[in-house]
Amino acid sequence: MKSQQKCIVIFALVGCCAVLVALIFSAVDVWGEDEDGITEDNCSRTCRLVLVENIPEDVSIPYKGTIPLNAGLHELLDQARRFVEIVSPRWALNSSKNEFLLPQAKQGEILFHRLTLLKSRSVRLRVVSGISDSSELNILEEHGAEVHFVNMTVLTKGQMNSSFWVVDRKHMYIGSAGMDWRSFSTMKEFGLIIYNCSCLVMDLHRIFSLYRQLQYKEFVPSIWSKKLTALYNKDKSLQLFLNDTKSKAYISGSPDVLCPKDRMKDIEAIFRVIQEAKTFIYISVPNYLPILKSTQPKYWSQIDNMLREALILKKNLKVRLLVSCWEQTDPLTFNFLWSLKSLCMGSINCSLEAKFFIQHEQSDGHLTGINANRYMVTDNSVYLGNFNWVANEFVFNAGVGIVISQQNKINSTVVEMMKAVFERDWNSQYSKTLQANNIPACSKHTIKEHTDNMSTPALLQNSKDWK
Repeated sequence: MKSQQKCIVIFALVGCCAVLVALIFSAVDVWGEDEDGITEDNCSRTCRLVLVENIPEDVSIPYKGTIPLNAGLHELLDQARRFVEIVSPRWALNSSKNEFLLPQAKQGEILFHRLTLLKSRSVRLRVVSGISDSSELNILEEHGAEVHFVNMTVLTKGQMNSSFWVVDRKHMYIGSAGMDWRSFSTMKEFGLIIYNCSCLVMDLHRIFSLYRQLQYKEFVPSIWSKKLTALYNKDKSLQLFLNDTKSKAYISGSPDVLCPKDRMKDIEAIFRVIQEAKTFIYISVPNYLPILKSTQPKYWSQIDNMLREALILKKNLKVRLLVSCWEQTDPLTFNFLWSLKSLCMGSINCSLEAKFFIQHEQSDGHLTGINANRYMVTDNSVYLGNFNWVANEFVFNAGVGIVISQQNKINSTVVEMMKAVFERDWNSQYSKTLQANNIPACSKHTIKEHTDNMSTPALLQNSKDWK
């Protein structure tokens, strides 16, 4: 009998050890990394923030409290002493075949050249990419860069959409622009750079470490290193000063499976910002489409329902959506926007307006360029992320976001600066109002699908007739 009990105990111990070993090997095998002695007790919370954007030369919109994106990234390189860590969905900075058409595209090549010179300054360049075969990344490796490939298709059935920089664990960039020459020439991009803010940057660096350690993996770990746990979230925001203004901030991420303990998911961060808005919500995104596309497409209600709830329950709330009109605009976008707009028809307690941003229209009817801005600003907070507001991106793709909340109205706050940028674009000549019986023809694809599905093709009017 005792022998039998002994065997059971041994078997149980062996089983426990097997489970433990399985958990260990299913986890990230590099258990976090040195954070240069930076802790929550000694990190910097007095920070400087600048808004950066790229406005194409042929777009007649002035910079509004912002600096050129190109200048901002070069300043980050000037500041670098030890590390430059970059995550980008694209690597196409060299544009020699386009030089004779777009001289301003030279800016991408200049930035790429500076990246190749980092090793000569004893600055280590680390890159995380979802691109397995890139001539530019190969060149960077030849110049001493560490390049880490993460196969998001295998891990999440999605793509790497994250776009951010971490410099010396003290400075950061996050925004819509990837490492693509178009982001410094034909694309209208927007982001922010924060200097001397190691508390917040340390948290963003943890996401970089998470990506880097997923290299060569074919499945998402079931447990994560403690050093990848989020430092801040909506319930524990970082208390800091941004441009001498008392603020709160945290970093969010997507998709759910790449959010370790305490990491706020992008969709939850967006919900909190919408929920806390009191008087207005301004949203600028390239695409708005609450449809999860798969073998059987279905309605993805999260953000759409958030906005509907806010419009219905919050009195005197003003919501504005500025969506790009371009080759990838799905015809259903107009239906969803009009459905939102109809909630406030005949009501004096809510207001929803929608406009389409059209950058250029060629003689053949095709649209070039895009307003790639991806942010939301309310009366007390901002959310800036890497995604179009499209279901598939939040569910499958890797991305990060940042939420900043401020109450002080005396100084020029981040909230006020981003509100000014939105209003500038909203009131520009490139923004056209969504109207009944006047559906914008954003692409030949859009025109064809609408014509095939509507009983009155006359509803499709030329975008030049928009008000």
